[in-house]
Amino acid sequence: MATLNLFSQPWQPTISPSFCCSNTNNNNNVVYAYHNHNSNSNNSKLHLFSNSRQFSVLSQLSTNSSKSGSGSSWLQNSSFVAGIEYRKRPLYSVFPTKPAQVSSVEDLYEFICSGPLLDKIGITQEQVAESIDNWLLYGRYLCRLFQLNELYLTEPQKARIYHYYVPVFLWCEQQIAEHQSKFKDGEDIPPLVIGFSAPQGCGKTTLVFALDYLFEVIGRKSATVSIDDFYLTAEGQNKLREANPGNALLELRGNAGSHDLALSVETLLALTKLTREGMKMKLPRYDKSAFNGRGDRADPSRWPEVEGPMTVVLFEGWMLGFKPLPVEAVKVVDPQLETVNKNLEAYYDAWDKYIKSWIVIKIKDPNCVFQWRLQAEIAMREAGNPGMTDDEVRDFVSRYLPAYYAYLPTLYSEGPNGSDPQHLLTIEIDEGRNPILAT
Repeated sequence: MATLNLFSQPWQPTISPSFCCSNTNNNNNVVYAYHNHNSNSNNSKLHLFSNSRQFSVLSQLSTNSSKSGSGSSWLQNSSFVAGIEYRKRPLYSVFPTKPAQVSSVEDLYEFICSGPLLDKIGITQEQVAESIDNWLLYGRYLCRLFQLNELYLTEPQKARIYHYYVPVFLWCEQQIAEHQSKFKDGEDIPPLVIGFSAPQGCGKTTLVFALDYLFEVIGRKSATVSIDDFYLTAEGQNKLREANPGNALLELRGNAGSHDLALSVETLLALTKLTREGMKMKLPRYDKSAFNGRGDRADPSRWPEVEGPMTVVLFEGWMLGFKPLPVEAVKVVDPQLETVNKNLEAYYDAWDKYIKSWIVIKIKDPNCVFQWRLQAEIAMREAGNPGMTDDEVRDFVSRYLPAYYAYLPTLYSEGPNGSDPQHLLTIEIDEGRNPILAT
């Protein structure tokens, strides 16, 4: 085993001058500043953001840690990150003015090695020891992102960072390296599209949020896309509902058939062509608040712009990789799924075939989706924001549960549609959204 002589030293994090936060004392607005130092440029960018609904999410996270145990959450309102525009976010340094030596590197090393994902991602304890500086650095970045004090992390917070987010990031880095090795010097290298298939409320958006940030701080250009971005327009959804009278699964957005597959293909193809400096495109976004919550595609003026050379595309969704099943198999679950199942046949060519590496977040019981969604809505209401009632949450989730019961068993046993087992990472999580050892 590698010599761990550095472990006798207490963990002494440093504070980068690139991160700052100031209170304007003007209508309680907070201005956040983040210097993004691009290694390919002599210019240092300073982004200023005033607080808004996008940023109110993170302001709630740092004070809402809970105790470890079944059903616990490292950050009570972590599911709120779904409302954040990925590349616009406040960053904090929240270290105490007087350093506290509360954790040695050796303690952290042992904690990392006890994680459930190391074997899955092919990293040995020796490799952890050799790369411990990187683990510390990535952990420090994530503490800043989520406004956590790295000297006083709770067990759930440490687990979320060092047993989950950092290992998944390292796996993504492995996948990117292997992808890029297939191309010759001088060839344009398309970005690797990594798919995240995970039920609603399980924390996939927060995971993607963290990964996107880590890619950014190490100098990689990444783009984030959700299947939600490809929902039909309000007019298109109305036509779908009228064409399927009485089918509750197609009354509102969500299931197969409620997405603009042509827009999906156009977007994913364009992203794979962002291989050079100066190439730009806008990513579609969906406004779920439009038409009293029925939703509509956001105006293109609000779509974020990304530019090449793109290294990785993080594509997430609750039904990514679902495979159509024999008709009788889905009708046993819910007769209304027959039409959804037929619609699903077109999704491989629109979504799944562009994904070369997969992360599947596995849950034991789809009913967790209801509990997770309910937690998020209760937290929103308690924070004074509009949120669904318990009955509305139950009705909302009921439109997704048939698809979960029908398609998740095949997803878990066979992998996503068209996936390569060598490029698939399956992570089983508990009710607290934390990875667990496979049984």
